[in-house]
Amino acid sequence: MTPAARIAAAIDLLTVVEGAPKRPADAVANDFFRARRYIGSGDRRAVSERVWNVLRARRRLGWWLGDAPPTPRLLVAASLLLEGWALSGVAQAFSGGQFGAAPLDRGERGIVARLEGHTIDHPSMPDAVRLEVPDWLLPGLQSRFGPSLFTEMAALSEPATLDLRVNLLKGDREQARAALAAEGLDAKPTPLSPWGLRIEGRRSITDGPAFQSGLVEIQDEGSQLVALMSGAAPGMRVVDWCAGAGGKTLAMAAMMQNRGQVVACDVSAPRLEGAVRRLRRAGVHNVERHLVTTGDKWLKRRAGTFDRVLVDAPCSGTGTWRRNPDARLRLKESDLSELVPKQASILDDAQTLVRKGGRLVYATCSLLEEENEAQVRGFLLRHPDFALIPLARAWPLPQPAPCGGDFLSLTPARHRTDGFFAAVLERVA
Repeated sequence: MTPAARIAAAIDLLTVVEGAPKRPADAVANDFFRARRYIGSGDRRAVSERVWNVLRARRRLGWWLGDAPPTPRLLVAASLLLEGWALSGVAQAFSGGQFGAAPLDRGERGIVARLEGHTIDHPSMPDAVRLEVPDWLLPGLQSRFGPSLFTEMAALSEPATLDLRVNLLKGDREQARAALAAEGLDAKPTPLSPWGLRIEGRRSITDGPAFQSGLVEIQDEGSQLVALMSGAAPGMRVVDWCAGAGGKTLAMAAMMQNRGQVVACDVSAPRLEGAVRRLRRAGVHNVERHLVTTGDKWLKRRAGTFDRVLVDAPCSGTGTWRRNPDARLRLKESDLSELVPKQASILDDAQTLVRKGGRLVYATCSLLEEENEAQVRGFLLRHPDFALIPLARAWPLPQPAPCGGDFLSLTPARHRTDGFFAAVLERVA
C-alpha cells in the first residue's frame, strides 16, 4: 500500500471503530482486516498504529480541533500534524485517487492548518484532557496516585509490550525462546513471572509454530502473576469463577501439571466455548467447564469443597488502557456504580465454594480503590470467617514481592505490566 492508501485505510478503520462504541476497538479491527485480506501484515501494522495513535490521544486531539466536529478525517490529519508533519505533507497524504483519501476540502484545511508546528500537549489543556481520562474519574486517580499521577497516566498511554506465557506442559522458557527465535522473534524473559517472555512492539505470533503448538500463550505478565497468587498445585480442586476465555485457567492447569481438577465457570456460553480450542492446543485435560445460570444449584452442591477459588471479577478495565485506549472513552460513571455491587455479589457467591483452610483470590485489572481495596474491606466485614493473607506471606516466588502492603498492586509505570490488583483471603477454621 502507498502511504496515502494507508491513511485512507486508517480513516476507514477509525470510522468503523467510532461507529461501534460498545465494541472493543481490537475486535472491530480484527473484523475489519479479516474482511480485507488483501492488506498485508506490514500495512495492517501501519494502519493499526495510526488508529491506535489517534485513540491514545483522542481527548487532546478533540481539544485542538475545538468546536469543529471530530470526524475521523480531521482526527487523522490532526494527529499527523501534531506529530510533526508539515501541512503540505498531510495534504499530499490526502491525495485522492483510487486508493487515497479524498483531498482536504477548504474547511478541513482551514481547521487543521493552525495545528502546524505544534505538539500534542499544550499547557492550557485541563489535566483530565492532558491525561486522557474522563473528567469524573480524575479526582479518584489523583487520590490514588498523588504526585505520581502524571507518570502513571503517561505509562497507560504507551503501547503495551507483547507478553507471552510459556506453557510448562509443553516445554520450558528457554525452549520457547529458541522456538520464537526460529520465527525471527526476539523474546526476553519477563522480570517477575517465571513463565513470561516479552517481545517489544506489535508483532503477530498466532500463525507461528510456537503458538500453534501450544508452547506459548499471549498473556500479560501481570495476569500471569495473578494466576501464580492462586497457589494452585497438583492434586488440588480449583475454581476459576469468572473464567472468560480461560487465560488464567490455562495457567493454573499448568501449575497443577494436569493433576487435580480445575472448573472454569462463567455466565457466558460463547466465552466458555471459546476456551475449548485453547485448552486443546495447550494439552490441558484436567479442566471442566460450567455455565453459571440463574437459580443454578451447582453452587450449593459444591459448597465448601474447593481448595482455591479465583475470582477475576468484571471491572472497569482501567489497568488495561495501554492495550485498550478506546476503553477510557467508553467508561461512564454509571458503569462504576453498577460494577461495584456486582463485584460484591460475585464474591459473596464464590466464597461459598471455599473449604475451611482454603483460599479465595480476588483480582481485577482496575486501578480504582472502589473496585480493589474497598471491595476487600467490605467482603471481610460481611464474611468474618475469612482473613486476609498479607502479600509478603501470600507471594509464591522466592524473590521479594514487587510491591509493599497487603495486596498485589501492579501498574505500567512501576512494573511494566497492565494494572492488576489481587488479594488472597483464607477461610479460617
